[in-house]
Amino acid sequence: MSARIEPTLLRKLNERRVLELIQQRGPLSRATLTRISGMSAPTVSKAVASLLDAGLLEEIDAPIAAFGRPAKLVRLAAASAQVLGVVIEPGQTWVVASGIDGRIDPARSKAFSTSSDYDTLIDRISAELQHLQEDIAGEIHGVGLTVPGLMHATTAKVLISPNLHLLDDHAPGEDLADRTGLNCVALQESHALCVGEKMFGDARGLNDFAMMDVSTGLGLGVMSGGKLLTGHSGLAGELGHITVAPHGLLCGCGNRGCLETLATDAALARAISSRMGQTMEISDAVQLIRDGAIDARQELDQVAEYLAIACAAVINIFNPTAFFVHGALFAAADHLFELVLERTGSRALKPSLADCRIVQARGSKQQAAIAGILRHLTHSWAPTLS
Repeated sequence: MSARIEPTLLRKLNERRVLELIQQRGPLSRATLTRISGMSAPTVSKAVASLLDAGLLEEIDAPIAAFGRPAKLVRLAAASAQVLGVVIEPGQTWVVASGIDGRIDPARSKAFSTSSDYDTLIDRISAELQHLQEDIAGEIHGVGLTVPGLMHATTAKVLISPNLHLLDDHAPGEDLADRTGLNCVALQESHALCVGEKMFGDARGLNDFAMMDVSTGLGLGVMSGGKLLTGHSGLAGELGHITVAPHGLLCGCGNRGCLETLATDAALARAISSRMGQTMEISDAVQLIRDGAIDARQELDQVAEYLAIACAAVINIFNPTAFFVHGALFAAADHLFELVLERTGSRALKPSLADCRIVQARGSKQQAAIAGILRHLTHSWAPTLS
């Protein structure tokens, strides 16, 4: 029996290898794929042909060469196949469309206010996804969904979302799949950002790095040995709910003084709102600070202090090659990121810090949602041998 199974499995593994190489390096010729993959030319040709038939790859003309006939290149499908992304956040929800190449189409991207009722929210997202289905000519291979909070890896149920409790005890990925008939894959938002950075950002080729999201909450995604570190039930990375001020502000998780109440976009926006006597979003607070309309040195100093504590903890615990920090607060002052780096340097273990590059993340949660579904498609195509 194994003799009959092996050829099919081996073919799928070869196809996955080709798919991953093009994801990592961009459009390639069959000759280049043969050289860098270690596979034979006929094997590469068969793998490419299968992926072309499946609509995951497209063939394009190579730039005109000085001599000889230009070779055809194969790239991730941009038009013949599509994936969709959904980002649910406390203030807004986004629905976007992308090719298999990961390029989001701005004309097919929509944002709307997140409803305060779960069923209303799922109905709205489903309607937007169905509109995209009707508008897109190519085959839709699935939907990537990012959600805030703790999500169980097996049940795909949100156990608790401290900043968006309407998701508690619900499985939005499954509910969207039931309503739309599409394959919907949900990822915790920090884990998704981690996957997105590896697939599309500065973490390409890195096997040990961390991504910390400091927007509404404070979450952590860690890639260790090339694999996403999720923990026993998929709940790893909730660094934001470590107590740093025992008698501090009440957190959405029910505890007091959690790190995310002091070291996030939301924390800075809340502090500036208190000063101004009105509720402000982080974008408004950042603009106010940059315009010089308010002296926010005290608020920025406090956020920097606690953010450095979080950064040092990640470096000391996980020893990453690179550490990406995702947040809007750094735009408030040109020196803020450098201040965080300086204070992280005084708190982190020197040997661990010496081997770690700390970088502001440039990706988005929309791109992370797309990366989540593309990662699922790759893993579903064939298992990994690592």
